[in-house]
Amino acid sequence: MPLTTLVPDAFGVLTICLVALLILLGLLCIAYSFYFQSQVRNQGFTQLGFFSGPWIIRITFILFAIWWAVGEIFRLSLFRRHTRVLSGLDLRWQEHVCKWYIVSNLGFAEPCLFLTLMFLLRAPLKMESGALSGKWNRNTAAYVFLYSLPMLALQLAVVLSESRLNGGSGSYVKLSHHFTRTYSRVTIDQHQVALCTYPLLSTIILGVFAAVLTAYLFWLGRQILKLVINKRLQKRVYTLIFSVSSFLPLRIAMLCLSVLARADKIVFEALSFLAFLSLFCFCVVSICLLVYFPVSDSMALRGLRDMDEDESSAVTEERSGALLLAPQNEDSLSLRGRRSSSQERYVELSLFLEAEN
Repeated sequence: MPLTTLVPDAFGVLTICLVALLILLGLLCIAYSFYFQSQVRNQGFTQLGFFSGPWIIRITFILFAIWWAVGEIFRLSLFRRHTRVLSGLDLRWQEHVCKWYIVSNLGFAEPCLFLTLMFLLRAPLKMESGALSGKWNRNTAAYVFLYSLPMLALQLAVVLSESRLNGGSGSYVKLSHHFTRTYSRVTIDQHQVALCTYPLLSTIILGVFAAVLTAYLFWLGRQILKLVINKRLQKRVYTLIFSVSSFLPLRIAMLCLSVLARADKIVFEALSFLAFLSLFCFCVVSICLLVYFPVSDSMALRGLRDMDEDESSAVTEERSGALLLAPQNEDSLSLRGRRSSSQERYVELSLFLEAEN
C-alpha cells in the first residue's frame, strides 16, 4: 500500500514525541547524577563516594542514547515532503543525510550504547579496589571508543563502497541492491525525494555485533545472579537481561524485514517504527536500571554518614542497593545496616551485589 499523508506523518510525529521523552528522561537523570555528585563532594557524605564511581560512564551512556535518538529524526519521511525541513535540500544532499544516518547510528551510536552497557555491568565484578575510580572512567571511555571503531569502519566501508558492491563502475562484486542501498528515490506529492533505507549488509554487521555482546551479557548475568543480595535486585538483573535479549534481536529482525518492502510503502514505515520502538524501550529500561535507580538508592543513604557510630539508623530493604559492587575486603567501603532494635534483623543498605570472598 503506497504512503498516504496521514500514516507517515503519524509515525513521524510519534517518533519525535518519543525522542523528546527520551531526551527529557536523559537530561533529568544527568541532572540527578550531578546533584548526587555534589552531595558527595560538598556535603561531607564521603562514605557514599564509592557509589559515584561510574557516574561519568553513566552520563556517557545517556549521551549516546540521545545521539541515537536525534539521529532517528533525520531518517523520517515526514521532513522530506514538500515545504518540509529537508525538502529544501536537493536529492544529492538528501542522499548524503541518509548515508550519514547509517554511519552515525548503526556504525557509532548503537555499538557505543551496547559497549557502554556491558562495561557498566562488568565493572562491579572487578575485584580491584580502583575499579570504579576516576581512572576507571577514563579507561572505560577510551575502550568504548576504541572497540567501536571496527563497527564504524565497516559501516563506513559499506556506505562508501555502495556502487562497487552492486555492480557499478569499478565494481569487484555484484550484490543485490538490498545489501547496500542507503536510500530510495521516490515521488511524493509530485516531488522526487530520497527516503532513507537500511542496507541489509549494515544490518547483518550490526546483528553479529549485537549477538556477540548479548552472549557476553548472558555470561555476565550468570555471574551477577550468583551475587545478588535480595529478590528486588534480582528482578532488576532479570529485567535488564530480558531487555537486551528481546529488544535488540527484535530491532535487527525489523531492520532485516524492511528490505523486503519499498520505501514508499506503509509496511516499510511500520517496520522502521517498530525497529525504532525496540531500541527506544531498551534505552529507557537501561537508563532507569543503570542510572536512575542506583543514584536514587544511593541518595537514600545520605543520612548514614557514620554507620559505626550511629547504630540506631534503620532503612527498609525496599530502598536497598545501588547498581555497584564493592570488593569485600578489609579496606573496602561498605555501608552495612546495623541490627534494628525493633525489627531484630539486618538490612543491607549499600550493595547491589555481594562479592564472593
